[in-house]
Amino acid sequence: MERTYKINVDCANCAAKMERAIEKIKGVESVSINFMSQKAFIEAGEGDFDRIMEEAAKAVDKIDKGTVLEAL
Repeated sequence: MERTYKINVDCANCAAKMERAIEKIKGVESVSINFMSQKAFIEAGEGDFDRIMEEAAKAVDKIDKGTVLEAL
């Protein structure tokens, strides 16, 4: 299942770093962050999303303090 999130990422380099960090989270099948549209697309098993989003939120904040993932 794929879900889309709004993300306030400041630069393309940060978006690429965030993609790599989220890809490492157990259960994530694929991730794509589009810097221009400020959207993140994350694919994972439906039962894993709560845990994955907690870990993803920590990962993106660690890369760029204050970055937030919001469900659309």
